[in-house]
Amino acid sequence: MRVLHVITGLGIGGAEQQLRLLLRHLPTDHDVVTLTNPGAVAAGIAADGVRVRHLGMTGNRDLAALPRLTGLIGRGRYDLVHTHLYRACVYGRFAARLAGVRAVVATEHSLGARQIEGRPLSAGARALYLAGERLGSATVAVSDTVARRLERWGVRHDRIHVVPNGIEAARFGYDETARRATRERLGLPPDAFVVGGVGRLTRGKRFDTLVRAVADLPGARLLLVGEGPERDALLSVARRRGAADRLVLTGACEDPPSAPSALSLPALLSAMDVFVSPSPDEAFGLAVVEALAAGLPVLHVTCPALHDLPTQAAPGARQISGSVPELTAELRDHQQRFAAGRQERLPAPRAAHHYDIAHSAERLMAVYTIATRGASDRS
Repeated sequence: MRVLHVITGLGIGGAEQQLRLLLRHLPTDHDVVTLTNPGAVAAGIAADGVRVRHLGMTGNRDLAALPRLTGLIGRGRYDLVHTHLYRACVYGRFAARLAGVRAVVATEHSLGARQIEGRPLSAGARALYLAGERLGSATVAVSDTVARRLERWGVRHDRIHVVPNGIEAARFGYDETARRATRERLGLPPDAFVVGGVGRLTRGKRFDTLVRAVADLPGARLLLVGEGPERDALLSVARRRGAADRLVLTGACEDPPSAPSALSLPALLSAMDVFVSPSPDEAFGLAVVEALAAGLPVLHVTCPALHDLPTQAAPGARQISGSVPELTAELRDHQQRFAAGRQERLPAPRAAHHYDIAHSAERLMAVYTIATRGASDRS
């Protein structure tokens, strides 16, 4: 089966890195086209042996990109087009149909309760999304929570398939050697209590609450993995709280890294002692699952990946409201246990193994089979 994956961009982000991981496990002949930003993940996918092409789209209203994408799809003789992220879903569905490809699958990676891909939801965005959705064969939701949101938006239940995000759980096992090396490289004392977070540094992720909470814990360090427009604002909060020297911002982390010298996400998680996800609006919560696979105790405000499973699937995870006083109190308790030598690494819970990327790839192949069979029946 020849499949073309169309994605809005290939900078370092959750959906982008999830696509790279899926491609490693899908038994298809596949190419990738990115509408914009052929960044680090594009280089990683190419290093994995997959052809990546950049469409050179200049903005959301660059309608000249539509015939370019249509021609590319037509020349490639693809059996199926799979789109990822909002802009790619809109343009990719229309282009696939214009090129004569009737099997079109779209994954909705980032539909939150009040935002899509970090932007506020609007009636116009919803109307355009639904107009394109009717041209496709199936819509993939990354969690049951997202599936319910899609239904409320107006997507038919029988067109929605849940294919959860996945991880290679074995890669995230705790590594004492990596912990020491990573802390030394980042200037973190070997005996420091380190709070960690992973994600884009945007206002919606609410990492500012985490900065404020850690600032109130003498001696604690905060290790944030990610890049984004709120970076300077977070540094400013840390300076005002007198904790600038206890905040470490690593920038974005490509995982797995293409450069041998780059820090991997498993190594960074090994350097942490507790993981916090303060975001109140998530589509899945992949970073939480990765942290659990690394054996970390986790505090989270919301995580659909865990909400969709029984509580006992992730005993090391605790849901909190996300207020600064509550977060400070929770972290102080972890810090005290750490100081007393009572905070040990946990075994990877059932939740981490449930979200195995190989299983996700199998479920996605089942969606591909349904989509191509349906396209053949209609032709």
